[in-house]
Amino acid sequence: MPQLTIRNRLHYWFDNTMSGITGLFGWLFVASLLLIGLVSLLVVATGIDPEKRGLGAMAWNGLMHTLSTSSISRDQGEWPFLVAMLVLTFGGVILISTTIGVVTTSLKSRLEDLRRGRSVVAEEGHTLILGWSPRVFTILSELAIAHAHLPRHCVAILAEKDKVKMEEEIRAKVGNTGRTRVVCRTGNPIDPADLKIVNPDTARSIIVLASDPKDPDTQVINSILALTHDSHRRKEAFHIAAAIHDPVNLEAARLVGRDEVELLSSDDLIARIAAQTCRESGLSIAFSELLGFDGDEIYFHEEAGLVGRTFGEALLAFEDSALMGIGFRDGRIRLAPPVDTVFREGDRVIAIARDGNAIRLSGLPTVPIEDGAIRRAAPATPAPDRTLILGWNRHALTIIDQLDHYVSPGSLVTVVADTPEAGARLAARQGHWKTLCSTFRQGDTTSRRLLEELDVSSYDHVIVLSYSDALDTQHADARTLITLLHLRTIASRDDYPFSIVSEILDARKRELAEVARADDFIISDRLISLLLLQISENPEVAAVFRDIFDPEGAELHFKRAPDYVAPGEPVTFYTVVESAKRRGEVAVGYRRQADAYDAAKFYGVKLNPPKSEALRFEERDRIIVLAEQ
Repeated sequence: MPQLTIRNRLHYWFDNTMSGITGLFGWLFVASLLLIGLVSLLVVATGIDPEKRGLGAMAWNGLMHTLSTSSISRDQGEWPFLVAMLVLTFGGVILISTTIGVVTTSLKSRLEDLRRGRSVVAEEGHTLILGWSPRVFTILSELAIAHAHLPRHCVAILAEKDKVKMEEEIRAKVGNTGRTRVVCRTGNPIDPADLKIVNPDTARSIIVLASDPKDPDTQVINSILALTHDSHRRKEAFHIAAAIHDPVNLEAARLVGRDEVELLSSDDLIARIAAQTCRESGLSIAFSELLGFDGDEIYFHEEAGLVGRTFGEALLAFEDSALMGIGFRDGRIRLAPPVDTVFREGDRVIAIARDGNAIRLSGLPTVPIEDGAIRRAAPATPAPDRTLILGWNRHALTIIDQLDHYVSPGSLVTVVADTPEAGARLAARQGHWKTLCSTFRQGDTTSRRLLEELDVSSYDHVIVLSYSDALDTQHADARTLITLLHLRTIASRDDYPFSIVSEILDARKRELAEVARADDFIISDRLISLLLLQISENPEVAAVFRDIFDPEGAELHFKRAPDYVAPGEPVTFYTVVESAKRRGEVAVGYRRQADAYDAAKFYGVKLNPPKSEALRFEERDRIIVLAEQ
């Protein structure tokens, strides 16, 4: 190995000092001092200055020559003095030009860094989004609504996408976010060094999104791992919300995130919603209303005036909020508990309300109940169902698994799709179901002739699934819309004997889908986005929705209004609540069938209506209740 000489070391030291902006400025300053000092000393020592100035005055004159080339035009004297001033001027031009170049390069580099989004986000209490997907736009839109009352709120986004492109997409698809400021940064969400850019230690909540559609769960789990297992992280627990696509990966995600993360199994959740919605038309609209921030939401509220009173009494004690259940002081929750359940100190009501401040006792001395209008219908005897599923994607088998929890023995599910492997997968699953059996037919679900051959009118429920596994969003939704239009024509001709529920991928297509007048739409990405955000803002609601989506828990049901109150008679919603209470159920709203296709009226769905308002229900209207059956 060659011996390092002093010359090598000096050369190495000089290279290091020249590699930074500070070093460049330092050497330029030294060069300027040497040039001015040497020339001034030479002029004073040789006495060639016609004005016989001292060293200080000569140095000042030399500095003016380096800063301004016009100074040389005023010089007078012999040629040796003029040559010396010319050397100062030329040296100054070179030094000033170099300085300008260094400054320009430094500014350009800094602007490039800012454009690339690599500066640290100096925020506290902000919402942090890791990753980039179409769910970002729904989350940002709802966050702007949720925090409109705050003087300022910041949302920081870290993703492997150009900062400028992220900002352009947000402006195009979200628009004005009001008082919510959105800060985008470019970086890898699974790299601890990049995570520091968005300051997760001071974030109020963190939402992890999957940027890679081919392997979404791996990125989500690695992002959680990078957050929770960083040796330099904060001591307090993070509050993280994330969605896992494949239920198989849930255990690994829980192991990594421990009690710092609330996980959603998105595929399983969408399948549960689809299974419930096909039997309860309007359910996804109710879910969207509960999950959005521009209407009524779910709150936990402790009310001292309820201590010692029963849940049945509490149901009628609030005018502007609809009770759903109880949050016990030990952390348990119970939706639609027995009406004789007594509130203890520390227990809280779980209620649907406009905001937390609206949850207050009405103080009415008497509750307006029209007892004569209450109906006591006998429970209907469950009959086997016939369900038709048109289309195929990864949710299909899980939807059928969920339907098995709801339908009566002897029920039938028929699947029609142009996906050949669907038939084999159904056949392999056949013995797994307890209450239903399935049949399969391969065919084009956009074919009117095929739909006519299927005798669609003989089915109770029709689910139109998107071909999201095989087609892009636009093509998949286009096929869904064609199928819906054919179904609407058949339903109109046959006097609408079956319910139609459809899966839409792009929320912007809903207006087009409304032309087909389907009974309900499942916009999967939007529902998952809203649920992630709700959990991010209030982690307690996670347990509430787990119960609602669980076939064994208390679920939302749309039941016939005439089974609760006399149709056509004016009644208050207090009367509806009392009628449901006598059946062991909790009434939280209603649906007007006359407005079922009117988007301006939320498709007839009304949650948490004022209880003293006079209402008239028709034969086809529905009461929305929480019940375990």
